[in-house]
Amino acid sequence: MKRALFALALSFFLSSVVLAQTPAPLPDTPLPSELAFVQSATKDLNARFPNPVAAAKAGYFRYNNEDKTGAISYANLHWNSVDPRHPSQLWYDVKGRLLGADFSRTLAMPAVTPNLWGLNAQRWFKFRSAHVHWILKNPDGTMSYGLATHGKDFVAAGGSLNNPQAVTLVKMGKVKDPSQVVKIFTFPAQWDTEIWLTPNPKGAFATANPLVHPSTENAKGEM
Repeated sequence: MKRALFALALSFFLSSVVLAQTPAPLPDTPLPSELAFVQSATKDLNARFPNPVAAAKAGYFRYNNEDKTGAISYANLHWNSVDPRHPSQLWYDVKGRLLGADFSRTLAMPAVTPNLWGLNAQRWFKFRSAHVHWILKNPDGTMSYGLATHGKDFVAAGGSLNNPQAVTLVKMGKVKDPSQVVKIFTFPAQWDTEIWLTPNPKGAFATANPLVHPSTENAKGEM
């Protein structure tokens, strides 16, 4: 009986330690230390990248479909954001309105949470594994976005994450004609943080924005 009580007490103690070590969730609104970053990025990025045309001139390109938040993502393949002026991704709605941005740092081993721009460490989350994206040009001239495969599967098929080629997609049965692939790239494992650049009553770090209404149903989102 004493052993059972001791085990129960030890279990309760360890659970309490774990709970005590788990940080409390952050609000979706910026903390005081984060205000300068959010305000600076919001003002600057809205001025320089008000629409996809401006983003394209700076090297960003669309690679996915509208997700469940109403955002279409554009990447520039620079996965180590050096400052608030250089996000790795920008998001626009179907009408070309700038919605938000991703800032990222490639995931090194051992992985250390970025300490940048006054952002709380909890704002950063991990994409733990790499994946390969491609854009396909259809026979009618339209483009197909949101196409992706896991990096490990791509490598298993003989592909290289450092230099992905369309022929590997053919080998995997993903595409029939490599000439249809107009863009292929690796989305590396990385740390990522996201902010809304359009007003969001829930806060700049909220998952969704009640003022943004998706034009299509996309419950699964994008890879």
